[in-house]
Formats: sequence, C-alpha cells, structure tokens
Amino acid sequence: MRRLLLLFPLLLLSCITAEVKIEHDPNNFDYMEIDIRQLTEGYRQGVYSIKEITQAYLDRIEKVDFNGPELRSIIQVNPEAIAIAEALDKEWAEGKIRGPLHGIPVVLKDNIDTHDQMNTTAGSRALKNSKPLQDSQVAKKLREAGAVILAKANLSEWANFRGQHSSSGWSSINGQTKNPYVLTRNPCGSSSGSGVAVSANLTVLAIGTETNGSIVCPSNANGIVGIKPTVGLISRSGIIPISFTQDTAGPMARTLTDAVIALGSLTGVDANDSKTQASENKALKDYTPYLKSDGMQGKRIGLYTAPLGNNPQVDSLVQQSVRLFKTAGATVIEIDEIAPRGTGQNSFQVMLHEYKAGLNDYFASLGENAPINNLEALIAFNEQDSIALKYYNQAYLKMAQEKEGLDSEAYQNALANLQRMSQQEGIDNVMNEHQLDAIIAPTGSPAWSTDWLNGDNFHIGSSSAAAWAGYPNITIPMGNIHGLPVGLSIFGRAWSEPTLIEIAYGFEQKSNARIVPTFRKNDEE
Repeated sequence: MRRLLLLFPLLLLSCITAEVKIEHDPNNFDYMEIDIRQLTEGYRQGVYSIKEITQAYLDRIEKVDFNGPELRSIIQVNPEAIAIAEALDKEWAEGKIRGPLHGIPVVLKDNIDTHDQMNTTAGSRALKNSKPLQDSQVAKKLREAGAVILAKANLSEWANFRGQHSSSGWSSINGQTKNPYVLTRNPCGSSSGSGVAVSANLTVLAIGTETNGSIVCPSNANGIVGIKPTVGLISRSGIIPISFTQDTAGPMARTLTDAVIALGSLTGVDANDSKTQASENKALKDYTPYLKSDGMQGKRIGLYTAPLGNNPQVDSLVQQSVRLFKTAGATVIEIDEIAPRGTGQNSFQVMLHEYKAGLNDYFASLGENAPINNLEALIAFNEQDSIALKYYNQAYLKMAQEKEGLDSEAYQNALANLQRMSQQEGIDNVMNEHQLDAIIAPTGSPAWSTDWLNGDNFHIGSSSAAAWAGYPNITIPMGNIHGLPVGLSIFGRAWSEPTLIEIAYGFEQKSNARIVPTFRKNDEE
C-alpha cells in the first residue's frame, strides 16, 4: 500500500505531463488530413455539422497560425464564417445541397475579392481597409458550390511582383509566413499563405493564383497538390492582376482528388473576363472521372532535363519517379529544351505593360472610396510608408508605371513574340515532335532558409514553360529530403487538364509521398 501511495504522485505527474504534451502538440487535431469526401460523408451521416467543422478550423487557426508555431499564413478570418456554416447546415437538413463543396472550408489568397466583411489587400498596407464592391467570380462560384469561405491567406506582397530581392511569403500587412515543416525555411510564393494553410491543416482547400510559379512553387515547398489550369479555364475577374496573358487562379489541396473537385466548381465563361470565352467548349464541370489509378499506363512522357543537375537528392527523387512511370506502363523520353531563348524577356515586358493597365483598372473598380486610385498613387504611398520598403524595393511597380499603353508597338510585339515562342515554338512543338501526352520535371528544390535582406534563393524551377504559354501544370508531392517535401510537375498543352489529371492521379496513388508537417523550429531539431 505504501508503495502504491509513493507511486501515485509519479503517476499523476506522468498523466499531467502527457496532457500538457497533447495540449501543446500542434497536430492534436480531430480532423487531421481529412478530405472532401470524408467530410461530406460525415455530414450525410450526421456525425458532425458544418458549424462544428468550421469552428474546429477557426480554433486551429487561432492555435497554430496566430499562436504556437505562429505560421502567419492567415491575414484575416471571416467574421461571417459561423453564420455561413449555420445557413449551410439548415440547407443540408432541408435536402438542399448546393454542390460538391457544400460545407467545405476554403481559404482564399488575399488578392481575390470578396464582397463581405473582409478586406482584399494584396498584402499591402495601401489596401489595408479596401472593401471591393462585389465578389470575384471565384468567390461567387465557391459560394454557389456551398463552400465556407473561412479566411484570407497571406501572400508575397503584390503577388511577388513589387520589387527586387523580395522574400516569398512576406507582406507589409502580415509579416513573414513560415514553412510548417521547418519554421525558419521559406514557404515560397506568392500563394505562400494558401500553401501553408492547406499543408498545416488550417483548411481543407485553398485558392491560389499564379503568373509564373506562384501556385506550383508553394505547393512544392509545402508538400501539397497544386493545379495551375489553362489561362481562361477559371475567371480572373475580381482578382488583383499582374498579367492578363498569364494570370490564373487555381486550387491547392492535400490530395489531387480534392483539388480536382474544386477545379470543376470554378470553371465557366465569364463576360467580365474575355479569356474565358475560349473555354466554352473545353471546360468541364466535373473532372473527377479522370481520377484513374492506371492513368500513367500507355502515356508518352517527356522528362525535361534542364532543371536537373542542381541538387543530387532532387535528381535521385526524379529518377525514382521516372522508374515509377515506366513500371506503370509509361514511356519516358528525355528533352533538354522547351521554349527558345528570349521567351522570358518577352514575358517580362508583357507583364510590365499589363501590370500597369490591370492595376489601374482594378483600382477604378473599387469606386469612389478606393484607398488608392492608380499605380502612381500606390508608388507614392509605398515611398512614405515606414514598413513597405523596409526590406526590398518597388522596382517592378516603377518599371510598370513607365510603360506605354497596351496599344503600343512595344507591347504588341512582345505579346506576339511571347505567344509564338512559348506555344507554337515551345510546348506545342516539343510535344508534337515527340508525340507526348505530358512533360514532367521537378517542381523545385527543398525550401530554402528565409532571408529578408538577400531575398529568395531559388535553386530549381520548372514553372516558366507552362506559365509563359498559359498552359496547365499540376504539381504532386514526389518525396522529401531531410523532411522537406519536393514535388513533381506534370504539364502539357492548352486544355489538357483531363490527361494531366489521369497521369497525376496515377502517380500520386503509387508514390503516396505526402508527409504531414511537424513544425520543427530549425533544421537540427
């Protein structure tokens, strides 16, 4: 008896310690890695309500993003989220299911307009209190599909096209977003907050935007799936622009299935975005039939070798993936070049011209109470702000301001050159020559250490060929290096999303490479 009494304080202390450990475990979450179909089945069976799920994610944002590891992936939560969830619960009980995202929490990159109590800031203090006059088409589509818009995600300020030597994931309005695998490492940009929020289980889905790499790079660095669709498949109306030619929104998720479910909910022609006219007979409302476990079989795949040779461990993962493709019945052909030299410079000139025109149009859309009226005023605001230019400049904004209009000869020539070089002489040419179904390449390297003074330290990238052409690109986790994820990009012709989804799903199911982040404080932990 005496021995039991002596042991009791030790047992009690052990229980308390265990409780404290659980309490402070960032991954102590009832809905870790849950997906859309599991959530929907839970709603159907009455296991939980949409309100319960929404509150759970809001609590997790508070615990992991605003506190604890303090990821800073979220700029603002939606004050109406619970009310939206309650309304969706009522509709569900009445048998009114809006669509495939009914009751699914989603986070929007904070350059996507919502006409609600949230602001749309682009991460800039210049738009700190900016309230758009209407929903973006993306937000409208999500609401129609039944999604709960949970929050707005941090981003590289002005979608990482403000100035030189920027740090991805940093904005003057919310600071630096952290990589959830190792907190001192970078989440990549510009859809950094969207990628981190999905990976850290702060949401089920997120919507990012890409001009060149801004969906696929944060998906790579955060160990998730990202779909950059063909430009025009998803409307850009109500999205703060960089380039009319290259911009697109796209879904980011922990599984390809979730991303594909979201993709079908976002497509459609929009009178306010002329690029979507080309999708009229090509867009689908449901891409899930292309989720085929044997999707690699019989496919001819081009391995883009230019990104290789920079990191032996990444190369090893790529070769491992190539073996997987071959084992699954695909043919792999090495290709060393896609777009001719000079394509990137034409893209840069197109972006600068379109940035000026697009930003000025966007500011005008905010109405008479717009906090910023034009690009010139934005540049002036940044010059006077104490934080905006603390770490890097606004060279790209100034370059854009100096450009002529979209009717100028310089712009028209650059645009024509870009489209010819990236499409007919680029991806289309290579795929025709080798009779390819898709091209694969490493999406990027393991995340680099965040450095506000020197900026980003990219080692590997393969996003440009598809971005310049406006063609689709899907990235899937293919492995990890010392616990840091690395993705494989699968890209191809315009409107080839069904084929890419088949290939990507086959690869995902066989590689099973997604790992859950553990919020290590540094590389040595």
